[in-house]
Amino acid sequence: MENESVVEALDAAERSFERAPANVEDGLDVGDAELVQLRRACRLLAAASRLLDEGYYTVVIESSFVAIERTIQFRLIHDGAMSGSEVVSSHRRLYQRGAEVGLYADSFADELAELWNQNRTKTYYRLGIATEEQAETMRDLAEEMHRHLVDGSRVPHECIC
Repeated sequence: MENESVVEALDAAERSFERAPANVEDGLDVGDAELVQLRRACRLLAAASRLLDEGYYTVVIESSFVAIERTIQFRLIHDGAMSGSEVVSSHRRLYQRGAEVGLYADSFADELAELWNQNRTKTYYRLGIATEEQAETMRDLAEEMHRHLVDGSRVPHECIC
């Protein structure tokens, strides 16, 4: 890259990830993989609500989908259906895994995957413009799924929402 300030910023970012952790985010300083996913979902939901008030609808939709996925991942790890180090890179596959272990019905997993496929992609890549209603309903869906999956676990007290 020809822009030296961009190169320097990239170098600084890379170095920041190589250092030992310091000043970590409150609430996420847990060693248990399931709790890391749970609390990441909590933070994403909090951020989505705050950003909704500011009118950042595209980011709210994105955060809501990620919060749903982190919550599903929390339950998969919590229930022993997934290891903490396992990575599921396909959204559809993650939703299917939730259905396979009985977190919800297969049809719900299919609908969730289709919602992601048809709508998240459009707003994220600006093929469609996110609306307040879409952002609100996605945040509400994420909150309801989070509440349902966390309440069905043995550790609802660990939720920091």
